Amino acid sequence: MKTTMKKWMLTLVCLLFIGTANAGNDKPIRLRQMPVAAQQLIKKNFNGRRVALAKAESKSYEVVFTNGDKVEFDRDGRWKEISCKQSSVPPALVPAAISRYVKSHYAGRRIVKLERDRKEFEVNLDNGVEITFNKNFQVTDIDL
Repeated sequence: MKTTMKKWMLTLVCLLFIGTANAGNDKPIRLRQMPVAAQQLIKKNFNGRRVALAKAESKSYEVVFTNGDKVEFDRDGRWKEISCKQSSVPPALVPAAISRYVKSHYAGRRIVKLERDRKEFEVNLDNGVEITFNKNFQVTDIDL
């Protein structure tokens, strides 16, 4: 029994080590090495901003601009997260329903971060308010 338990623990430690070792597989790339959809989004919405770093991760891509703005993409080049600390998320990238909600409830506020996954969108405003929308653009949570 003790031997079996030791083998399981050793296996678990090895698996954790392998997972941790693979987590750092980021590699710098050129923009032209990214999926076409990501290249087009950057050219159209972030034109004129200088790229500090573009990198490929295991299942995604990331671009960091010299002003601190950042865009993360999935493996197909669809944006997953847009973070604009010094500016605001380009209006063309904000779904219309979210834009209307922010304008009517938080007039004058900027969207500085927009994140999406299969189930929801999360919006961060410049005043620290975080708003979560479901996939139908209904507000499901607000953190002040």
